Parts: sequence; structure tokens; C-alpha cells
Amino acid sequence: MTALFTKPKSSERNRLFCSAVIVAAGSGERMRGINKLFAKLDGVPVLLRSILAFEKSGCIDEIIVSARGEEMAAICELAAKNGVKKLSKVIEGGEKRSDSVYKGLMEVSEKSVLTAIHDGARPLVTERVIESAVLAAARSEAAAPAVRVKDTIKTVSSGKVKDTPDRSLLYAVQTPQVFKTDVIKAALTAAIKSGAELTDDCMALERLGIPVVITEGDYNNIKITTPEDLAVAEAVLRGREARE
Repeated sequence: MTALFTKPKSSERNRLFCSAVIVAAGSGERMRGINKLFAKLDGVPVLLRSILAFEKSGCIDEIIVSARGEEMAAICELAAKNGVKKLSKVIEGGEKRSDSVYKGLMEVSEKSVLTAIHDGARPLVTERVIESAVLAAARSEAAAPAVRVKDTIKTVSSGKVKDTPDRSLLYAVQTPQVFKTDVIKAALTAAIKSGAELTDDCMALERLGIPVVITEGDYNNIKITTPEDLAVAEAVLRGREARE
């Protein structure tokens, strides 16, 4: 992974057909009984905020949501009631995140040249973050937003510190991660067939030695993982509203 922020030229505009696969099939085990995707932030469900971010982006042509089977109808209804036009399909995801992504990739349009893969539980993603990753992937083969790690990180074994990595080389990677569609399809297929454990989609390309360009992320582009994250997200939204 290339650890340098790539900034697109302000005059550059991507005209390649770009699909978005939004992954929303997780169990949310750390939410203590709260369905994080339907929890509301300032009155709007988390997943809907994620979908609307891609609906509003001029870089995105279609949206596929990979969801839990029992929630598919509710997601379709939510999108319809809120004027989402780019949603082409809501499909049933798989047991693992990589399975859900793979199923979504198999449903993108034949016109798709680029695919942006996004966590449905990252509702605060901005148009700038989406556009930067899409434009970078259009010039290369893969791109992902990231932010520099602020804390000192330790590697630990058996409860004891083993090492302290150089913080200047560490980045927290976010979504959407954007790829040439044919490249991510091939890489993810190979990873799944080999039984590789993937914690994000870039890892499928890393296994094959394909470089991933880093674009500038946003510290507020958080993933809702615990109930406390909902409170943080609410605070971010209040801050945005105050600035506007």
C-alpha cells in the first residue's frame, strides 16, 4: 500500500461508470442489542445516511446494497421513501464480509469500470472523500482513503509489548475503497478460493502484489461499532450543522 496521500487535480473529473457496493450484512455484535444500521443519527438511519452520500456523489452511477436477508425489504422501502434513484439492487449478503462484498460485485452493471466498496456503518463519509478515492482509482487500479494514526501503537504478545512500530508509517484505512471492477473481482475471487482472511478489501490486492494508492481520508469518517460511536457521530453532525 502506497503511504502517500494522492490529491486529484481540482479540474479533473472522472467519467468512468462507477458502481458502489455498500456492505450492510454484519451482525453488529458489539452494539449491545442495537441495530446500528437502523439506529438514527439526527433522525436519519445510519444506513440511509451512507446510501445518501453515494446518491449525492457525482462520481457514482449505481448503488448495490449487500444486506441481511430479513432486512432487504426494509432497506428497499427506506430508499424509496427518501428519493434514492441510484439504488439498483438490494441483495442478500454472506456470512463473512468478503462474501457479502463478492456477492455485491457479481451484481454490478456490465458498464461498471470502477467499484467503490463502502461499509454501511460509515454514515459520515463526505463527497470529498468519495471523489478523491474514485479519481485516484481511475488513474491507477485501486485507492483507499486513510488518516495518519495519532496514537503510539504497540505490538503485543502474551500480554507483553513486543515492539513499537514507527508511527509515521502507520495509517488507519477507511472506506470507500475503490478499484477497477475487473481487478477487484479477480483478486477477491482468488482470496476467497484460497480461504484467506480479509479484514478489508485492499488485502485481496495486496496478496497479489497489486499496489493500492492512499488518498486523504477524514477523521470523522468513523465506523459505527459500539453504542458510544453513535454519540460521537451525533456530535460530528452537530458540528457540521453549526459550521453550515
